Amino acid sequence: MAGSSHGHGHTPAAWTGVIIAFIGFCVAGVFMVANSPVGFWAGFALILLGAVIGGAMKMAGLGTPKDPDHVVAARERAAARENVTV
Repeated sequence: MAGSSHGHGHTPAAWTGVIIAFIGFCVAGVFMVANSPVGFWAGFALILLGAVIGGAMKMAGLGTPKDPDHVVAARERAAARENVTV
């Protein structure tokens, strides 16, 4: 299917980054309600840490691999053929 996002985000790097960021979001939310600025900023730091760790894991090869140039070109040609109106 054209425009499919098969495999999008289903990698160890994505899952790890999102889980860490989610925990940080929960921590920041609890401490925001508890009126504790230090705890809120600690949760916010966890959110940023999730992004950094996810990015580092992707650079280490645990993310979605990039397609070779000839695969990208073939995909673009196929998409162009599908968009031709007769």
